[in-house]
Amino acid sequence: MAATAIATDTLDLLEERIQRTVALVSTLREERDMARLETADALENTTRLTAELEALRADKTEVRARLEKLLGHIDQISAT
Repeated sequence: MAATAIATDTLDLLEERIQRTVALVSTLREERDMARLETADALENTTRLTAELEALRADKTEVRARLEKLLGHIDQISAT
């Protein structure tokens, strides 16, 4: 009977360890999935911000060209 009690205790401990392992694996999978979503969001934001930066640089170039043209006209007016 003592051997049966030891076997039962051992099975109970094994069952408990398996349940904790399953819970841990489940938690790790959820964390992995969240990390993947965060990475995808970060990549999307980076892509969007890169596009915005390129558009702002193009605008800056256009504004600079227009200002240089206007300054050229002012110089012509001043020279006459």
